Amino acid sequence: MTDNAMLEALSAPFGTYRHILHQWAELQPYHPAIRDEHVELDWRALVARAERIAARLQQTGLQQGQSVAILGTSTVNYALVFLAAVLAGGVAAPLTTSASPEQLEGMAKDSGARHLFIDRAKLTELGDGFMAGLDRIILDEELDRWMAPEGDTASPFVPTGTEPFNIIYSSGTTGIPKGIVHSHTMRWRQFAATAASYLGAGLEVRSLTSTPLYSNTTMVAFLSALLAGGTVTIMGKFSTTRWLELAQQHRITVTMLVPVQYQRLMDEPCFDDFDLSSLAIKYCTSAPFSSELKAEVLKRMPGGLIEIYSMTEGGVVCLLYAHEHPDKLHTVGRPAPGSEMKVLDDHDREVPPGTSGNLVGISPAMMAGYKNRDKATSDAMWKNPETGDLWMRMGDIGRVDEDGFVELVGRAKDMIISGGFNIYPVDLEAELQKEDGVLEAAVIGVPSKRWGETPVGFVTLEKGRAEAETVLAAVNARLGKTQRLAQLHVISEMPRSHIGKLLKTELRDQAERLGLPD
Repeated sequence: MTDNAMLEALSAPFGTYRHILHQWAELQPYHPAIRDEHVELDWRALVARAERIAARLQQTGLQQGQSVAILGTSTVNYALVFLAAVLAGGVAAPLTTSASPEQLEGMAKDSGARHLFIDRAKLTELGDGFMAGLDRIILDEELDRWMAPEGDTASPFVPTGTEPFNIIYSSGTTGIPKGIVHSHTMRWRQFAATAASYLGAGLEVRSLTSTPLYSNTTMVAFLSALLAGGTVTIMGKFSTTRWLELAQQHRITVTMLVPVQYQRLMDEPCFDDFDLSSLAIKYCTSAPFSSELKAEVLKRMPGGLIEIYSMTEGGVVCLLYAHEHPDKLHTVGRPAPGSEMKVLDDHDREVPPGTSGNLVGISPAMMAGYKNRDKATSDAMWKNPETGDLWMRMGDIGRVDEDGFVELVGRAKDMIISGGFNIYPVDLEAELQKEDGVLEAAVIGVPSKRWGETPVGFVTLEKGRAEAETVLAAVNARLGKTQRLAQLHVISEMPRSHIGKLLKTELRDQAERLGLPD
């Protein structure tokens, strides 16, 4: 099979990851496929080892459609198990390392896994008795001798498309996170087209992943790069200097970073000492990406910058080709081909263009549902009365400009209703960011006897440049009466998840501890 034949295969309406991976191994057996800080595998070794793990999974009782739980730091072995679960007809179920032991046990039980692959550091942290009832394999100590003998392969699994490919657990901070099920069809539609675009453009894909493999964010730099026959370099833990070293050393062409990582790179004193000229495509997703930061990234980092707006659950996919639309950096772009979006009021009626409302969307990349949670799946959907199609409720409030670009106003659940007026935190956060010395800003709603809810702000400040009282007075002077901040707290660091999402639930807890306004 040639590169042209691979392009044709990836352009098909549906195909299997197993077929594509095996074809790349035949076409370029000694081309580097995947590496971490300790090991590098060529394409022949990648596929052979994934097949041996898949074979052993089947030999030890893995049933078709059954989950394989993975827990630990991102490594080549972690990636191999993820791929092997799919090759064996199972379901890759990476677990969030930041979850509590109770949440982890709940996720594993919810997934239905009988195998748990865990690294030694995480097992030491959780204790030897952690999930001892599962077939437990230590990734960095036991995998080599656990997998099937050299040359073994799994009994072929050919999905029809609706079978589950993976489960991604949401990053909820309380209770057991919901398991978002992605089908083989969804994962093909998502990443085969991206891989085909790389081949069509003649891009040699050398991808750098620096977000965890349990995150849906990382799949763009992992699965699409492998489908394109590229080389994936895995970072176990992000640091600015190490990212720059790896990007320069391996002549990285494709990467995915979340906004907080871009910010840290821009703030890195030695950033300009590294040669990043090989970068062709940089992606960003998962959290709000300010127009100021986008502009700085465009100015200082080579290659195109593509912001992806969607959800792990699917729904509308918006793309902002920031390098092509420098005047639209305050937006998240326009719906991608095949995606549709509507803006609804609180009664699920469409609103006029330019009006803010609740976003709903539909696309070929939609989840199959939340595992074992039919009601939650139903609640997440909006039924289009004209067609009967189910659309995802995106959970965001936004508006569409005259050119079709989507501007986010805020999260629906974060909207503050004060004295009967809707207040969007993003508007207040933008005002706080205008003040000299304000590094980051976040606004939440807290209970108020007088108004029902009232806005409270949090900022991180540049040392010696500003004081909370001065910032609060200046911002409130510019805001309308219903928008004014009741309090402003200075904190040393914004609470964030492992992929940079701001954790407003933790800010609400802090607000209560600091004392709510009267």
